[in-house]
Amino acid sequence: QAQMVESGGGLVQPGGSLRLSCAASPSIFSIGTMGWYRQAPGKQRELVASVTGGGSASYSDFAKGRFTIYRDNAKIMVYLQMNSLKPEDTAVYYCNAEDPLTATTYWGQGTQVTVSS
Repeated sequence: QAQMVESGGGLVQPGGSLRLSCAASPSIFSIGTMGWYRQAPGKQRELVASVTGGGSASYSDFAKGRFTIYRDNAKIMVYLQMNSLKPEDTAVYYCNAEDPLTATTYWGQGTQVTVSS
């Protein structure tokens, strides 16, 4: 059973927008910080943004001003709104969630985002 399931990726033109969604399984005992990472071909996975259980968000420099992360604790979901997309944003985007009580990090399977004209 998948613990984290992403959706919302796709092909978009430069300057366009996408919203990624990620649903966490209710079977996860507790959820603390949730985040989005990305991995481009030939590169290491990198943090895009994260949000604590209380809603405090932080962003990598490349995401500041263009991306917004937010979560819905009732639905156990995390979102990434991406605006002003650039070709260099092309990557597989992964969501994750940390369970502080079991010290476990859960990952989704990834969703492809391609920014191209």
